[in-house]
Amino acid sequence: MTHMTAGSANLPAAFTSFVGRRHEVAEIRRLLGAERLLTLTGVGGVGKTRLALAAAADIEWSYELCCPTERLLWSRLSVFTGGFTLEAAEAVCAGEGIARREVPDLLDRLVAQSVVLTCEVEGLPRYRMLELVRHYGRERLTDSGEQHQLGMRHQDFFLGVAERANRGWYGPGQVESLAMFRADHTNLLAALEWDADPRIRLRLVSALNFHWCVGGFLSEGRRRFEQALAAGPEPTSERAWALLGATWVAQNQGDLTTADRWMDEAEQLGEVLDDPAVRTTTSGLRGVSAHYRGRPEESIGRYEEALAVMTALGDEREATSWLLALACGQAYAGDPRAPLTSARLIASSEASGERWGRGQVLMALGHGAWDRGDREAAEALTRSALECMRGFNDYAMVARMLELLAWATVAGGAPARAAGLLGSADALWRDAGTSIAAFGPQMAGNHMSCEEAAVAALGRRAYAAAFTAGGLRGTPDRAVGFALAAGESSGADTVAAVGGGAPTVGTNDADCPLSHRERQVASLVAKGLSNRQIAAELVLSPRTADRHVENILGKLGFRSRALVAAWWAEKQAS
Repeated sequence: MTHMTAGSANLPAAFTSFVGRRHEVAEIRRLLGAERLLTLTGVGGVGKTRLALAAAADIEWSYELCCPTERLLWSRLSVFTGGFTLEAAEAVCAGEGIARREVPDLLDRLVAQSVVLTCEVEGLPRYRMLELVRHYGRERLTDSGEQHQLGMRHQDFFLGVAERANRGWYGPGQVESLAMFRADHTNLLAALEWDADPRIRLRLVSALNFHWCVGGFLSEGRRRFEQALAAGPEPTSERAWALLGATWVAQNQGDLTTADRWMDEAEQLGEVLDDPAVRTTTSGLRGVSAHYRGRPEESIGRYEEALAVMTALGDEREATSWLLALACGQAYAGDPRAPLTSARLIASSEASGERWGRGQVLMALGHGAWDRGDREAAEALTRSALECMRGFNDYAMVARMLELLAWATVAGGAPARAAGLLGSADALWRDAGTSIAAFGPQMAGNHMSCEEAAVAALGRRAYAAAFTAGGLRGTPDRAVGFALAAGESSGADTVAAVGGGAPTVGTNDADCPLSHRERQVASLVAKGLSNRQIAAELVLSPRTADRHVENILGKLGFRSRALVAAWWAEKQAS
């Protein structure tokens, strides 16, 4: 096997046509041995054909060395594309000749023979097969008549994984779920393409909605929804929920016209099926479109209704979604109830370990602070929001946060950093297949104002250079790191800009439970400074700064610094 694994990994795909074709291989070998001159038509010629024959012979030989259960597992593992986990192998390949408990030992034996390789993807331990080896196993699987059965098991397994992740989205495993989906992306696409009940396909594409929208596959998700909807036109519950999932994708792309069309059909299906959850979700998503069209009162009303109905139906997962939407909608609209609703969502998120929704709410509060003219609070809240997005691959959400941070940064006197943030956001918008215009006219207007201010301060050439450099960050995680690194220096500039030393805070609020010093510390927490940075700024020992922060959390009844930042923003607005 040493020869095969060292020399066959990068053979052209056309060579796989030799694998498993014993009679053809034998005939070509005979001709190559008997004739001095031999013309082989097609790509490759004699030299490459000899190499392909050697690889095919190695694979045939390895297969013959395997015991019957190893051969059976080899053929069944070929159903996976792009690799697999032990859990997947056990669920899909066990049965009819292989007990589930036998799979780990059989896998170890195939690894020892270099039929299966170990690897790590997205930090997760996995197995994989060379494509030549997998192709050979697929031919054996086809010969056995098990291909359809294994395909169904494969689809059922990934449907179960996707639906469990979707139901438990608002919990501690968000980043891990998205990493798992990225590692199994090709398997998920293969599962969507199996020729099975169209309703299963609709369920799977819907259950993967966070993979499409948050995991960085927005355009792919749009294609997959369209294909699944075309294949399953019957008026079923599965179609109704797929229409609603497709609506969310279209809204993220700024295609509100198509979103309207899909919601119209979903609403009709909700009536036909007498499904209050479908009707309510449709109404809530109409609220999302209303928000993007600049109708905040309508959006808030629809969010409130969706939250009430889903709570009454006992659907905690959907109720959390609409609480998140309501908190954000109120914050964007400057609704005086926003701090309370946001604090409720943030407290729930921190108790469960959820981060994605928490980041959205902090961003929305940052928008509220920006609209009130509180640049420092807007910057601090946005930095806290970006911290929440570490590990996610949400191109559009991170781009929105970078935009807001750029606005605050240019207003704070750092136009070069602002230009870099705009460039980073622009690259993410393009990769996501959407634009800032998808999220409402106010966003686009603020973007233009920020760009004009940066150009005026830097000049067109310097602005373009900073913008281009910012766009080189590439991925959401790299963009977040760039933004937070820029924000740290920006925060230091901000303190200096207001006169240096301890920040000035009001002390005339009789209802505030904090001392003057604690209010100074709270204002710096809201700006995103760490305890060590606060200690340096206020000329305190690190232990004293730690104690002040602990006292603030205790007096306010909060469990996190993010809630302190939200509370401080509310106090400054009142």
